[in-house]
Amino acid sequence: MIRDITLGQYYPGNSAIHRLDARTKIIWTLIYIVSLFVVDSFQGFAVAGGVLLGIILISRVPFRFIFRGLKVIFFILLFTFVLNMFMIDGKVIWQWKFLTITDEGFYRACFMAIRLVLLVIGTSLMTFCTRPVELTDGLEKLMRPLKVFGISAHEIALMMTIALRFIPTLLDETDKIMKAQQARGADFESGNLIQRAKALIPILIPLFISSFRIAQDLALAMEARCYHGGKGRTRMNESRFSARDGACAVLMVLFMGVMIWMRMYF
Repeated sequence: MIRDITLGQYYPGNSAIHRLDARTKIIWTLIYIVSLFVVDSFQGFAVAGGVLLGIILISRVPFRFIFRGLKVIFFILLFTFVLNMFMIDGKVIWQWKFLTITDEGFYRACFMAIRLVLLVIGTSLMTFCTRPVELTDGLEKLMRPLKVFGISAHEIALMMTIALRFIPTLLDETDKIMKAQQARGADFESGNLIQRAKALIPILIPLFISSFRIAQDLALAMEARCYHGGKGRTRMNESRFSARDGACAVLMVLFMGVMIWMRMYF
C-alpha cells in the first residue's frame, strides 16, 4: 500500500508536457480543478476526462503508474459513494430494512466518485511532469505579487516544494521501518481494521525520529551551501514562456469556456 502512493513523485520524461513552463502547468491544474466544480453533468465530466486522457497520452506517463495512486483513495471513494447513495432522498429503487437506495442518491454517488477520481489524477499529473526545483521556481514567480503585502513568496514556495519532495522519501522510510519490524515478527496485515491500525502505532516513533533526522540533514546542507533565502538568489536555468505555453494558454481559455457553456446548457 505504501508503494502505491504516487503523490509528489516525478516521472522523468521529455514530452511536450514535461517541457512546458512550470507556471503553465500550475495554472492549468488550478483551472482544471475549478472546471470539475463548475460542471454539474456527466457530459461535462466526459469532456474533462477526454482532455485529461489526451494530456496523459502526450505526457507519456504510464497508465499503470497513474492509476496506482487511486488504490490509496479507494476507501475514501467507497465511503463517499456509500454515503451519497444511502443519505440522499429521492425515488426509491431498492430497499432492505432501514437501507434505502434512491435514484438521486445513486446518481449523486456516481457523480461525486467520478469527480474525485478526475481530481486526484489531474492534480497528480502536475507533479509527475514537473521537477521539484521547477515547481519551486514556478510557485515563487506566481506568488511574487504577494510581496506587496509583506509575504515572502520564496519561503512559501520552498516549504510547499520541500513538503511535496519529501513525501516519497518518508514513504520509503516508512516501508523500510515496516519491513524491519516484520522481520522481527510484527504483524500488520492480520486482524480487523482497528487492530491493524493499532499495529501501526509502533511505526510512528521511529518514523518521527527519522523525519527529524532528515530535516536536520537538509538544514545543515542548506547552511553549508550558504542559503539565506530568496534575496539575491540566482538560478542556473531560468524558466521562460515559449510558444508552447502560449498555445496552452489559448487552450486553457477554450477549455474553461466549454465547461462554463456546458454548465449553462446541459
